[in-house]
Amino acid sequence: MLNQPKVFLINLDKSTERLKKSSEQLAAQNIQFERISAIDGTKFTNAEIQAHYSSQLNSKQYYRNLGYGEIGCFLSHRLAWQKIVEQKLPYAIVLEDDFQLAGDLSAVFSTIESLTFDWQLLKLAAYQNRTRPIKATKQVNEQFELVLHKKPLTGCCAQAIASHAAKQLLAITEQFGCPVDTQIQRTWQTGVSVYSLMPFLIEQDGKVGSEITAACQNQVIKKHFFKRKYQQLTDGINHYKQTKTALSELI
Repeated sequence: MLNQPKVFLINLDKSTERLKKSSEQLAAQNIQFERISAIDGTKFTNAEIQAHYSSQLNSKQYYRNLGYGEIGCFLSHRLAWQKIVEQKLPYAIVLEDDFQLAGDLSAVFSTIESLTFDWQLLKLAAYQNRTRPIKATKQVNEQFELVLHKKPLTGCCAQAIASHAAKQLLAITEQFGCPVDTQIQRTWQTGVSVYSLMPFLIEQDGKVGSEITAACQNQVIKKHFFKRKYQQLTDGINHYKQTKTALSELI
């Protein structure tokens, strides 16, 4: 495919079947990609985990401790952001290896290229194909519209990330205490606006089990009900305030 953007695929070394399936899907559309060897959090020492994951921040930012798989997932996405910056890319598409193509991505690529405002992060897939209330939409062309959700979508299956957004995310997450998708949702902390390019031509493959969840099975995850409700309330207030800023950019 001519003039395609850089595509990164995050994939664990042990997940050879996922790599094969991902490669076949992308090859069918003549899309080249660079594989990122995902970080397996279960193989980290405590010292390696604490280099970026902060238990202190976790107690403030999230209602439970993170699993090893979630920590590895966050660090893997940081690798992708680093590559965007190091390779001096204007932007890149970052995929996790549980994606399923549902259309011709050349249409997505050309639409992104046509955007005339200084976008930062675009969601290109929903989490487990779920929906979420919409604040505003803007038609881009006959096929796609930019969507501002009242709360950015969960998950990181497929995203377009601009270079300046990658720099901001790296800076704000040198130490982190919540899952990567939660951090991206908290736009008032990152300063990175999040929109969705819809309809989505990439889906999350519901037939593929979560390796993050599997990695947490032998770990004690302590959940705090009231802490979660408090965080949902405060996040909701902040999302409401932040969407006003994002709405002005979209309009």
